[in-house]
Amino acid sequence: MHPEMEFVLLQINYLDWENEGVESRKCYEVACKHNKPVMVMEPLKGGFLADIPLEAEKLMKDYNPDASVISWALRFVASLDNVFMILTGASSLKQLKENIEDFENFKPLNDEEYEILDKVADIIHSNITVDCTKCKYCLDACTEEINIPKVFDLYNSEKILDPAPWTPIGNAYLNYSKLPGVGIASDCSECGMCVEECPQHIDIPEVMKDVAKTFETEYYGFVDK
Repeated sequence: MHPEMEFVLLQINYLDWENEGVESRKCYEVACKHNKPVMVMEPLKGGFLADIPLEAEKLMKDYNPDASVISWALRFVASLDNVFMILTGASSLKQLKENIEDFENFKPLNDEEYEILDKVADIIHSNITVDCTKCKYCLDACTEEINIPKVFDLYNSEKILDPAPWTPIGNAYLNYSKLPGVGIASDCSECGMCVEECPQHIDIPEVMKDVAKTFETEYYGFVDK
């Protein structure tokens, strides 16, 4: 509908490649079909792919001990035809230099490496309860001042652990709830404004119900919840 567009900016990473909400592959293929160069955002999924489960990291290290998990993610998007720019993001000079080094020594992924990334993605998906990238777009929309990314980060970490009435993560949620001026999961009014801002299309109000059920229990002093 807009042939005048000079390029397309897409969220692409190996975890979202077949994600039904993000549809990285399908969007990329449409851009290629219309001969539009692609600029990539979120190659590390908001930093999420920099800290993956040990089981997944082991697959990478067994194949190439010298390659970082970040380099695998960057090479995935850099290996795609029609990609002319990758917005990597960096929070320190060290990270910036590492990113530059990864691209200076860039080699496209081979078939075996693609197979490893498929296995890595499966492992990560099996450990994720909420697919939040901590982009924080939802924060300004929340009328109850709930730090949604922080709450979801604690929730994901809790779900990876063995079920228990009390955990250090649950205690961290309790400490968060005591901060002045912050909302907790049960404060969610289900207005849905945050969902409109979420690039991952997460049904945030629905997830908040389970977050409250998980953390806001008598074991942590939420006697009135």
